[in-house]
Amino acid sequence: MNTDLESIMEHCREGQRLSEAEALLLSEKTDLLTLGRLAHARREQRFGRNTHYRNNLHIDYSNICTAHCLLCAYARNKGQNGAFTKTIDEILGSIRRYALAISEVHIVGGHHPDLPYAYYLDLLKNIRREFPKLHIKAFTAIEIHYFALKFGKSVSQILTDFIACGLNSLPGGGAEILVDEVRKKICPQKGASQVWLDVHKTAHKLGLTSTATMLYGHVESLADRVSHLEKIRRLQDETNGFTAFVPLPFHPANTALADIPPVTAHETLKMIALSRIFLDNIPHIKAYWVMLTMPVAQIALGFGADDLHGTVISEHISHSAGATTPQGYSENDLISAIKEAGGNPVIEN
Repeated sequence: MNTDLESIMEHCREGQRLSEAEALLLSEKTDLLTLGRLAHARREQRFGRNTHYRNNLHIDYSNICTAHCLLCAYARNKGQNGAFTKTIDEILGSIRRYALAISEVHIVGGHHPDLPYAYYLDLLKNIRREFPKLHIKAFTAIEIHYFALKFGKSVSQILTDFIACGLNSLPGGGAEILVDEVRKKICPQKGASQVWLDVHKTAHKLGLTSTATMLYGHVESLADRVSHLEKIRRLQDETNGFTAFVPLPFHPANTALADIPPVTAHETLKMIALSRIFLDNIPHIKAYWVMLTMPVAQIALGFGADDLHGTVISEHISHSAGATTPQGYSENDLISAIKEAGGNPVIEN
C-alpha cells in the first residue's frame, strides 16, 4: 500500500482532520469496504448504534420556477401543463391532515416570478399561529437570495422577517456542487457558490440552524466533491450552525442531463463514507432514503450515516426525476428499517 495512504488511514483511525488532498487520495485509492470501516468507526464514536429520524411532512408550495437548471425535472414555467402554486389554505390543509403525526414541516419552492412578499410572510405566520409547536424548516438559501433580489431587501432582513413570522431553520437544498465552474454549467441562475454559503452564514449568525447538501453524480469531478466538502467544513468551523450533511445522488431521468448514467450504490456508499470522515465538525450524516432507496440507505448506516432523515410524507421533487421509492414511510416502518440494519431508533423532535 502507498505509504502516504497508510499515513492518511492512520490519521482517520486517530480521529485527525484530513486535508483536501488527503481526502481526495483516500477516496481515489481506498476500496469501499475499507473506507466504510473508517467511516463507521467515526459514526460509532459519536453515536454508537443510535440512528436518528423525525416525523416530517414535505410541502412544495409551487413548481413554477424561472431558474431553468439543467439538473431539474420538477420545475415548470407559468402556464405550462403541470404547473401549480398552492394557496396558503391548501398548505394549511395538508398540515392539518398530518398534524398529529409530524413534528416538522419542510417547505420549498423555486424562483416564482409572481408571488408577493406577503405570501411568504403570511404562510409562516399562519402555520405558526395554528401549529405553535411545529418546527418550520423552509426556503433554501437560493430562494432566500432570490427573495432578497426580487423584493429589494437584504438577506439579513428577509431572514429576520421570516424568523419573526415563525421560521425555525433552513433546508440545505440548492448547494448542488459548490464549485463555480460546475454551477455555471448546471445551474447558472442559482449564482456563485458564495451566494449559498453567505445565506447560511447569515442565517447561523441570526440564530437559525440549517442543513447542508451536495448533489453529486452529474458533471462534477471527485476533486469538485472534496472542494464542496471543504467549503462546508470551513463555514461550520466559523458558525457551527449546520446540524447535518445530506449527500444526494443525482437522478438524471426527465432532466436535460438524462444521458448521464445513474449513480451506483457503490458510489453512494463511498460518498457517504467520505462525508463522515471529512466533516468532523458536523454532527449528523444523513442517508436520504427517498433518493437512495431504503435498502441502500440501510446499508449506508454501516458506512458512516447515522440519520435516515424522516417519514418524508408527500415528497415530490426527486420522484419527478425518476425516484421510485414510496412517497412517505410510516414511523413504524422507519423504526423497523433502522432495527433491521442493526440500529437503535432515536426520534428527533
